[in-house]
Amino acid sequence: MKTEEKPFTFRGRYLLLTVLILYAVLFLTNSHSALLALGKSGSVLLKILPIFAVVILFTALLNYFLKPKQIAKHLGKDCGSKGWLWALAAGVISHGPMYAWYPLLEDLRSHGMKDELLAVFFASRAIKIPLLPMMIDSFGLIFTLVFSFSILVGALGQGMCMRVLQEKKGVTGHA
Repeated sequence: MKTEEKPFTFRGRYLLLTVLILYAVLFLTNSHSALLALGKSGSVLLKILPIFAVVILFTALLNYFLKPKQIAKHLGKDCGSKGWLWALAAGVISHGPMYAWYPLLEDLRSHGMKDELLAVFFASRAIKIPLLPMMIDSFGLIFTLVFSFSILVGALGQGMCMRVLQEKKGVTGHA
């Protein structure tokens, strides 16, 4: 059975249109500020393009070697505690800005990744592995371990809250 692919839709079109209108209004009222803002936006875009390139490459490799449905089965309806541990670990080891991960996570979610595991992933990102040595040096090993453990427990708690909220709404999987 072949499923139809949905057509590509640009969901950010209203935001883009609004930004373009605001830039036009600013340019008409204060062209110097508009050019400065445009220059700053361009420099930010240039900084994040490599991140987007890496995420797109990572997503393409992931889709080539592991199909989202295979991954989602470990993070989906019947994943059990293993899925929660995978979500925790993935959140801790993920790097870069969160918005760069949205396309991959949206793809996994569309293939069955549970929303509670998304919450666990998001919350566990608070632990930054490259910063742990500096944290240990500044605050000590015990503090760092207790603090990191608390973040992981909090991440699991947020996932459980998401599960409870969805069960109360009668939602299974994702909305």
